[in-house]
Amino acid sequence: MALAQELIRRGHAVELMTDHRVESYGADFPARQIHIVPAATPSGGNPLKMASAGFTILRGVAKAHGLLGKVRPDAVIGFGGYPTFPPFIAASLRGIPGILHEQNAVMGRANRALARFADILAMSFPATRFADGQNLEKIVTGNPVRDRVRAVTGRAYPALDDASPIRLVVTGGSQGARALSDIVPAAIALLPDALRHRLQIVQQAREEDIDRVAESYRQSRTNVELARFIPDLPERIADAHLVIGRAGASTVAELTVLGRPAILIPLPGSLDSDQKYNALNLEQGGGGWVAEQASLSPQSLATRLHELLSDPAGLRRAADAARAMGQPRAVEKLADLAEMLSGKNTTIEGRPTT
Repeated sequence: MALAQELIRRGHAVELMTDHRVESYGADFPARQIHIVPAATPSGGNPLKMASAGFTILRGVAKAHGLLGKVRPDAVIGFGGYPTFPPFIAASLRGIPGILHEQNAVMGRANRALARFADILAMSFPATRFADGQNLEKIVTGNPVRDRVRAVTGRAYPALDDASPIRLVVTGGSQGARALSDIVPAAIALLPDALRHRLQIVQQAREEDIDRVAESYRQSRTNVELARFIPDLPERIADAHLVIGRAGASTVAELTVLGRPAILIPLPGSLDSDQKYNALNLEQGGGGWVAEQASLSPQSLATRLHELLSDPAGLRRAADAARAMGQPRAVEKLADLAEMLSGKNTTIEGRPTT
């Protein structure tokens, strides 16, 4: 959506091609037209399901091929996932140049399979697992962030001394809030009174967890604001001294653009451990700390929090390091690449062109 908005601002027409889920989630997408194409995810272990998925993808390629013949796009941009398969393969068959964007620090399986059909791989992280083995041009663009995030990128890291209030944001996303609701309040309760009473916490929690989380904080006499959804999350993060959260690609991109340090708890169980490698990138750059959920306890988190919150200068250094990793102009770089492939622009930021 961010890329579509930027290309439209530049006077280009944008059309979206994806699977049926767009009917539920794509109402606000600013496309001139939305095309629904059959797609499926091949899953190993069941030959019948594999065959069924293969036939669905072939039907999708055929439909996308016909649609692309009518639309005649100058370039295609794929953002991963198996819905990208049919339109991207069809575009290659028609000789339409293409960009793949990889938002995570691990190149996804769909993008790995589609790399042979692409001209450029746009990456969010300079060190992206499995990207080195792909025989195509690679350019670090970053991961586009929302306009609301970009609007507060200039805010300085908030002042912090040994006596001032400490603002902490805890966000787990739709999949991850339960574990953070279990661990974080218990860890906060273990902090020394003098430190805990300085905390001003904003925490996302699932509806069914809010009452018990509120009671935990009430018993520890901690200042907290709980919500199922935080609409002004970018502003809250910009005002925070420290963030505790998952390590999804969008979360890490926003933390680095805003320049805020974080304790990142990767969502366990993902196929390629993408959140773990996203978090490790931030940690290796000095902008955060990785805490694996399997080994995380209230006591270990409390120990880490006590160390970090007692070191304002260290938090500020981490904030500066996070900001240095940020790519606030990611969407402009992606739009430049799209224009370059389509012949609309021959100068790309940070890249000589011919």
